[in-house]
Amino acid sequence: MKPHIIVIGSANTDLVVRVPKLPRSGETITGEQFQIVAGGKGANQAVAAVRAGARVTFIANIGQDSFGDAALRGLRREGINARYVVRSKTRASGVALILVDARGENLIAVARGSNDELLPRHIDAAQPAIRAARCVVVQLEISLTTVRRAVELAVRHAIPVLLNPAPARRVPISLLRQATFLTPNESELAALTGLPTKRKSEVEAAARRLHALGVKQVLATCGARGVCWSSAAGTRWFPAWKVKAVDTVGAGDCFSGTLAATVADGKSIEQAIRFAIAAAAICVTRPGAQTSMPTRREILRDSAFAGIDF
Repeated sequence: MKPHIIVIGSANTDLVVRVPKLPRSGETITGEQFQIVAGGKGANQAVAAVRAGARVTFIANIGQDSFGDAALRGLRREGINARYVVRSKTRASGVALILVDARGENLIAVARGSNDELLPRHIDAAQPAIRAARCVVVQLEISLTTVRRAVELAVRHAIPVLLNPAPARRVPISLLRQATFLTPNESELAALTGLPTKRKSEVEAAARRLHALGVKQVLATCGARGVCWSSAAGTRWFPAWKVKAVDTVGAGDCFSGTLAATVADGKSIEQAIRFAIAAAAICVTRPGAQTSMPTRREILRDSAFAGIDF
């Protein structure tokens, strides 16, 4: 049977404009293409996980509007259990405004909307599903109080927790310590530690700092530089694939969702990291967030071509 994971977090609609370059402050750039696509860090990670081979239950709050209707249809089309997705009567669905340049780099602004109304009581209502899961995945596009409740319930039932501390914000170290896996990118790692992360040596130092403070496993995603893993076993780098990036939106979500699915399937953390790196490499060669998430078959196929054996 496929491993069961719970993803708790945001569901947004991404309004994407492709531009030749990202604008400076006060500058107007003429865009080349406009798209409306499903997004939100929680929903992205749920899609990544289900395509990577997991059985996924998603817990979220979406608005009673056309964006929310479309989001719910998309989740169900992917085969994601949306039983615990609630519909806000007072807030619109979350929206992200995204600019993507010719190199695939991006700027993102998010209006969280109904995501802010995902409350601890909604997490409590899903406790039977959480208790039966092999991993709980959560991010920071929802209330920190709700994140804390989700982590608390997972820990109470001895369920591993993957916490993706994104977008960057202040998080109590007591909460970080409860996560089994922490998956920040370089800027989020810098925000959590107050340390620079421009050089590989600085990433290592910041990751070790979190581990020294009691975070069990830090997996810092560093784009083309790869992933820095810091744990009781020490610090180790896993190289990224060399690919031509089209769109980096959703790459971190792809990594986290795929990692959770692979760990829940009983693979070692080293295998899971390599598998998640492969998935993210495929993801960035395609436009969009959820639309770019690869299937397990695609990950295995492209890894075989690259000579990587899981």
